[in-house]
Amino acid sequence: MPRRTRTVDPVMATRRAAEFTTRSIKTSSKDAALRLAVSMTDLTTLEGADTSGKVHALCHRAMHPVPDHVRLEVPPVAAVCVYPNLIDVARDALRGSAVRIASVATGFPSGQYPLDVRLADVADAVAAGADEIDMVINRGAFLSGRYDEVQDEIAAIKRTCGAAHLKIILETGELGSLDRVRLASDLAIEAAASEPHEEDGLVDGEVFIKTSTGKISPAATMPVVLVMLESIRDHFLAHGTKIGMKPAGGIRTAKSAIHNLVMVRETLSEAWLSPSLFRFGASSLLDDLGRQIQRRALGSYSGKGDVPTG
Repeated sequence: MPRRTRTVDPVMATRRAAEFTTRSIKTSSKDAALRLAVSMTDLTTLEGADTSGKVHALCHRAMHPVPDHVRLEVPPVAAVCVYPNLIDVARDALRGSAVRIASVATGFPSGQYPLDVRLADVADAVAAGADEIDMVINRGAFLSGRYDEVQDEIAAIKRTCGAAHLKIILETGELGSLDRVRLASDLAIEAAASEPHEEDGLVDGEVFIKTSTGKISPAATMPVVLVMLESIRDHFLAHGTKIGMKPAGGIRTAKSAIHNLVMVRETLSEAWLSPSLFRFGASSLLDDLGRQIQRRALGSYSGKGDVPTG
């Protein structure tokens, strides 16, 4: 393996990750964390049966994530993520809002299409109005040890994104070990950072690394997220640029989201506790965040149907 590979002790990583679940959090901090987690959510629909109507409904929920959201002071989500052919629908539905449009491209979810096809996919999505591109790496090349090929493809996709921000999906459930998760994280960050949109360097949050497509399990386990955060930390210490992080797949409860936010704060810093640097790719998480916010604000859980699902 390349000399840049860093060995990860899986026992210690698991132990350190577990420690973040034991932190005591003040009531006021917990209330703020729930709303922050809402603002960090990428509300996503990536199904073969997606329709314009479904995307319209998703966009409405993105802007109004919890009933009575104004009185409860709940912000909109960070972004809506759809297939490229539905970007126009999302753009119209979100017009005038601060919610960003993300689109999967590059032969999602396999990443196995020819590079020219994947690049055309990205170019079309950006031209249609995507603010962010969620790409998936070529795991076949990575697992075969063709690391230069993986990096060259990421760099080409980053160039094609132009001003659109790039989230690089590693599909950690297919990588097989924390050593490979760390290597894939380092390679992805290095490749994307070599192609900044601005002449004076990469802008903070211009690049994210992301655990999963949501199609493979396991995905965003806490040890995996911790290893990826450590890669981001080491890049920041070496270069001063803040890379974003997006755990996706498997985070379904408010409690789990808060554990992840604690891990981000203690591994990186409070600077990463912002939608510009941290996202949750877990649409079902929004259901529980809404229930917990309502319970804490109103004194009881919402009734059936009070918090929309989608």
